[in-house]
Amino acid sequence: MKRPVGIAIVIFCIAIIFLSASRTELANPNHADTHGCPSNDTGLKLPGGFCATVFADGIGYARHMAVAPEGVVYVNTWSGRYYANKPPHEGGFLVALQDTTGSGKANVIQRFGETPQMGGAGGVGIALYKNALYAEINDRIAKYPLTSGSIAGATGKGITVLSGLPLTGDHPMHPFIIDSRGELYVDVATATNSCQPRNRVPQSPGNVPCTELKTRGGIWRYDANKTDQVFSTAGRYATGIRNAEGLAFDDNLFFATQHGRDQLYANWRQFYRPDQEATLPAEELLLLKQGGDYGWPECYYDSFVQKLVLAPEYGGNGKRIGVCAQKIEPVAAFPAHWAPNGMVHYSKTQFPDRYRNGVFIAFHGSWDRAPYRQGGYNVVFQPLSGAHASGSCEVFADGFAGPRESPQGAAHRPTGLAVGPDGALYVSDDVTGRIYRITYMGGPFDSSTITPCPSLTAPAGEVVAAAANPPEGTHPNAGRELASLPVPSGATHAMVVLGEKIYRSEVGGVTCTGCHGDNAKGSPLGPDLTDHTWVWSNGTYVGIERTITRGVPRPKNYRNPMPPMRGQLTPDQLKAVAAYVWSLSHRSQ
Repeated sequence: MKRPVGIAIVIFCIAIIFLSASRTELANPNHADTHGCPSNDTGLKLPGGFCATVFADGIGYARHMAVAPEGVVYVNTWSGRYYANKPPHEGGFLVALQDTTGSGKANVIQRFGETPQMGGAGGVGIALYKNALYAEINDRIAKYPLTSGSIAGATGKGITVLSGLPLTGDHPMHPFIIDSRGELYVDVATATNSCQPRNRVPQSPGNVPCTELKTRGGIWRYDANKTDQVFSTAGRYATGIRNAEGLAFDDNLFFATQHGRDQLYANWRQFYRPDQEATLPAEELLLLKQGGDYGWPECYYDSFVQKLVLAPEYGGNGKRIGVCAQKIEPVAAFPAHWAPNGMVHYSKTQFPDRYRNGVFIAFHGSWDRAPYRQGGYNVVFQPLSGAHASGSCEVFADGFAGPRESPQGAAHRPTGLAVGPDGALYVSDDVTGRIYRITYMGGPFDSSTITPCPSLTAPAGEVVAAAANPPEGTHPNAGRELASLPVPSGATHAMVVLGEKIYRSEVGGVTCTGCHGDNAKGSPLGPDLTDHTWVWSNGTYVGIERTITRGVPRPKNYRNPMPPMRGQLTPDQLKAVAAYVWSLSHRSQ
């Protein structure tokens, strides 16, 4: 039977239009980024055909997320020492976000759970199980039943599932995951960098045995169906894990990320070069097994030799393997100090096929690479084939930090990941409380648009502080800043100039900028040195020198101890950097 001529012409025109559109997509893989996005307002760099929107913003220090089957995004927000004890937002620390308009942005935002007025400080871990939201709050994991007709749970403390989780030391967070049977796996990260009796102090050997491992440094298993469980030494599932913030299941396989230890060169200069502070050790992706030992504190992963290597606190010298030959090595490794904070397995079909067998990992970004260029501040995809990596990772989303990739300068820092029922990938940021939503809008995927991860054996590069700004500055008055600084009594201008070079790691090899920032304005790891508030001294030249010499083993407002500089710097260098810090804090007085 013949079609009418008019209908044939219409079909022909539609075919031509469709073919033209397809050819346009193939010729320009970013076509959807500029024409298909409801709002291209993120500034993110993505592979061709992907689109990102700001789903929500300003919701607090957003950490991990969970997405309900109907698409409601739940976020746990945090406060405390990780954020310089700044006042938290009003209302509960749990946030429910919903897009009822299809715009790619949440138009419904509801807070619930425990509030600051109730003594709450928020948390990191969050999961959905059996019509309830489970969330970490202070030292507990509580559940909030979700009822039909409301996207939020009740305001209050919730129903206690597990209590007594340790909150002291370097890593007081407790990410967790719940499997389909209700087994609740909780990361209880370490209190120290490498199990030293004096945390992060140069030349301090590690405890033997490391008694910290009784209650820290591993994964514990509980039952999400039970209430009022109490954390104890029993229930340990795996050990030797410094900080496993990212947890994910791939079918019956259980994966975790591991934050590598810090300060190899800073604390053990006889064994390491200055640039190795920035290139060792690697971050890790682990395949978790019950009873498995992944090496901390005795071992770290050296991507240059592709083995677990004995830590200097336990007799290592940067080369020895020792007991590390009996530990479980990672499935994959990533550049040093990138800080893997969140992970999710992608099993949906909205993204191209290449992303359906592997995990996305959110890297919060480094601080311990200073004075070299920092790294991370991105979302990476690691392909997997069963229990093994099936290729090198790729940088999937970048540009969160903006022009300054550093703890104090980053505009946004990725920390949590979740996948929606429609296949969208959500990314949380704990700087401004932004939630990103990433979808695929393109046609056939163009693999030429992907960005491979940097080589694990790439050199540290140039010292950023020395290369970033020329001595003469970029405007007529820039070179006069040091000359205009005041000089404390008992010091000279030459000492202030030397102190600035020490601060920026051009002399002495210390890494002040890692915690206090390249502009000395502070970061989540260390205070603002240009302020006039003093916690450990009276702010005098002598008092500042004493604090730098002795260090700060137990900070009052920040999570990282400051190691003593006696032995790290000469007496003259100590006086010089103290003079520089005094000058910074007195220049506006």
